[in-house]
Amino acid sequence: MMGGGTASESAYRVLMSVLESRTGQTLSPNRIWRIEMSLKPVLQRHGIADLDALVAALVTASGRQLLDDTVDAMLNNETFFYREHSVFDDIAEKALEYLRVVNARQRQLTIWHCGVSTGQEAYSMAMLLAEQGERWAGWRVDVIGTDVSHHAISRARVGLYSQFEIQRGLPVQRMVRWFDQTEAGWLAKADLRRRVDFSVQNMLIDRPPLAAPADLIFCRNLLLYFAMPMRQKAFARLRAIAAPQSFLVLGAGETVLGQTDQFVASPRLRGLYEPADQQVRRSVAA
Repeated sequence: MMGGGTASESAYRVLMSVLESRTGQTLSPNRIWRIEMSLKPVLQRHGIADLDALVAALVTASGRQLLDDTVDAMLNNETFFYREHSVFDDIAEKALEYLRVVNARQRQLTIWHCGVSTGQEAYSMAMLLAEQGERWAGWRVDVIGTDVSHHAISRARVGLYSQFEIQRGLPVQRMVRWFDQTEAGWLAKADLRRRVDFSVQNMLIDRPPLAAPADLIFCRNLLLYFAMPMRQKAFARLRAIAAPQSFLVLGAGETVLGQTDQFVASPRLRGLYEPADQQVRRSVAA
């Protein structure tokens, strides 16, 4: 039996197919066993006995709530503030300055967090930009966070985090400056929430709500869950949305090597990537 649990093999296959069709993500063999555990809260919430009954309910359901809840539960929404601090340091000191020079004429900066989950990464970027306030005075700065998970985006918009979540990567000074402690947890101040726009989007299908091509794209630890054809499609989507002179940020364990010809390693910033066609133009011009 695929999951090692009580569900039938056909139930696992249907649920895996639902996840892939809705999100493009596939479950590796070492994650299949997590299906039953991840879906237990959904079964309890909807009064469903087991995974076989869940599959039957999905077939007959008239609304989308059960389907959305099922897909959300199978997604990995792991994230935290200032994940990989060195990446944020390089962006703050080098990437943003480069983009400020490149975009000096239009005075517009667009940052897209793809697969933003519950919002900590986008809020981290918004805090960083706010702390560079003078540098961006008179600019239009858009920070956009998108995710396929309805539940994750709802949480991101509210900006409420537990004690455990607020302490993961967030220095005390920033925590006190940008969040209020409430009985329910740590709530992002209204000024911080206004700096980020969150929306539910499937990056393989939907175009993110950007007013201009993205100058900086965060797509970290998302493409790991795509099979190669979907991953190549995702890279093509990212390139179509990226500005000619822009940066792509992937997770520490991710790379473009052997995955796509749309992006190449940045000669300016270690660990970041740039559109391949733009780099070719720069080398020819030089």
